[in-house]
Amino acid sequence: MSINNPIAADGIPLHSAPVNKKERILFLDSIRGIALLGILLMNSMAQSQSFIYYDKMNISQPMKGANFYAWLAECFLFEGTMRGLFSILFGAGTILLINRLVKEKPGLEPADIFYRRMLWLLVFGLINAFIFLWPGDILYPYALCGLLLFPFRNWPVRKLLWAVFFLLALSVYRENSELYKNKEIVLKGQAIAKMDTSKVKLNDQQKEDFGKFTAFKDRNDTAGIAKAAKEDVKKVKGKNYISIFRYYKDINMAIQSYGFYNGWWDMLMFFFLGMAMYKSGFLTGKKPVVWYGIIAIAGISIGLLLNYFLLRTEYQLKFDNYKFVQQWRFNYYDLRRICQTVGYLSLLILLYKIAPIRKLLDVFAPVGQMAFTNYLSQSIITSVVFYGFGLFDQLQRYQVYYVVAGIWLFQIIFSHTWLRYFRFGPFEWVWRSLTYLYKPPMLRKKEEDSTAV
Repeated sequence: MSINNPIAADGIPLHSAPVNKKERILFLDSIRGIALLGILLMNSMAQSQSFIYYDKMNISQPMKGANFYAWLAECFLFEGTMRGLFSILFGAGTILLINRLVKEKPGLEPADIFYRRMLWLLVFGLINAFIFLWPGDILYPYALCGLLLFPFRNWPVRKLLWAVFFLLALSVYRENSELYKNKEIVLKGQAIAKMDTSKVKLNDQQKEDFGKFTAFKDRNDTAGIAKAAKEDVKKVKGKNYISIFRYYKDINMAIQSYGFYNGWWDMLMFFFLGMAMYKSGFLTGKKPVVWYGIIAIAGISIGLLLNYFLLRTEYQLKFDNYKFVQQWRFNYYDLRRICQTVGYLSLLILLYKIAPIRKLLDVFAPVGQMAFTNYLSQSIITSVVFYGFGLFDQLQRYQVYYVVAGIWLFQIIFSHTWLRYFRFGPFEWVWRSLTYLYKPPMLRKKEEDSTAV
């Protein structure tokens, strides 16, 4: 199959050519780079130890001092927000891509290219999860949700925002539906536990309810979480690649099926938000400065305040989810996350308007321009470090961030250096070649704009 593409002067089909500096919004690349590096903060916690401690402190390690501050900074400031920024930019990038395709090639070909791009992203997501051993992969669910975006490309900002509000309401409902379902399990189980079974014979329904209660408590109290984490460590620590692959295979299958079913609205919500923000000009800094200031202050304040109450409760309970379910009254994860994420984004837009700070933020632009390569390479590097070098479950929480800082430094330097000589990141080149059914030249010409990707 071939595509009849318009050809530029250098022989590159126009819609597979790199975007030059005049067309590219450098700010979006900078934010994408920051978000990508921030995502590693959370991902490293899941690959360096049991996945159970992704957002929890390991109670077998010191829960004060450096470990506490590392967990607090990570979960209080960054958890969910970097992924939120990344998702917003994915939505905005979708509009940029589709607009460019439609402008250069009318008819069905833009849809053909777009859907082929998403399907290959899905394949890369499976490779990242199963081959590169990262069960928290986002490329696969991004691709599945991305397949839904093309029909909404022409929706006005108002409709997109209504879709965001609907998905947010759905998310809050599902969160609290699950919370109160667990509360019911606990209440029924505790009531049955108080019964004198020497005098009262339990019926089948009561036996079933008590079994659910016992299983829930055993999985979610402090002892149960610690036990499950130790089982994870036994299956991964010191094992070879094949053994780790087999272990993560079942986890990946669960996350990419049941896990996706229970969280697709999360990604789609931020995709629509990114599309609306780009179309409205908010994302490109076209709104009054006072808007960004108000939204930054309100969003960050609300997000941090809500996060404070949650984290304080979790820490006081030593991350015992059995006790947490009994005490907590209302889940607001995505509500908190969208406030905090939009607040951060508004702050960054404001900061980007200040010339000295803009130069600092532009340092991250090449990382964002090579986001696909850097995201996949993070999985490869952390798998080698924690599984290959045997550091899995060997480091304190704060020590893992030494590894993260090293990866950050490497990716910043590597991205700057690579793009001085090449048009695309290596994985970007492969993805483009598969998408456009054409192999664009990799080497950059001397006179070519160094910010082209």
